[in-house]
Order: sequence, then C-alpha cells, then structure tokens
Amino acid sequence: MHSAIKQLSMMNWRQNIKVDIAGRPYPFRVDREEDEHRIRKAGKLINEKISQLKSKYVDKDVQDLLAFAALQFAVKTVELDSNAANSSKREDRLENLNSKLEAFLKKCEKN
Repeated sequence: MHSAIKQLSMMNWRQNIKVDIAGRPYPFRVDREEDEHRIRKAGKLINEKISQLKSKYVDKDVQDLLAFAALQFAVKTVELDSNAANSSKREDRLENLNSKLEAFLKKCEKN
C-alpha cells in the first residue's frame, strides 16, 4: 500500500523553480525531479559559457554573450544530430552486412 501511495505522489510531483541565467532569474515549472536536475544543469552550462565568453570578449554586452552562447550550443546540437544520423546509417549497413554473412554461413552449412 505504501508503495502505491509513493508512486501516486511521484506522479503528481510538480515544483516551481528559478534558474539564474546571466544574473537574471527565470521561473520554470517542472514535473519531475529529473527535469529539475536537467534544467539546473543547463542553466549552469549557459552561465559557464557566458563567463568564458565574457573573458574573451570584454567589450560585448550580456545580450551579445547570450547570442554567442546560444549559437555555440546550437552548433553543437547540429553536430550531435549529424553524428547520430551517420551512426544510424553505419548501424544499418552493419546489420545488412551481418544478415548477408549469416545467410552465407547457412549456405555453407548446408553444403
């Protein structure tokens, strides 16, 4: 019974959180603790990137730094998407090759 209550309360778990990005708080409503962790980690990554860029581009304002950070994260996302697509193609080719090898070995066993 206790397990069922715990599962039910986990299903209804919602929390309001605030994440500071570039010195400004942004409110989020999260449904799960995992979501909260991901959002806070993403906010931390953004702030770290802004700090790196700030030391490199001292004459730029926060809006420029945020734009640079967003562009860098978007480029990384595009790279990851491309790598995933290429990986999927390689996996398809390997599965095809594996099927051909299995068919060949079965043929050899019959002879």
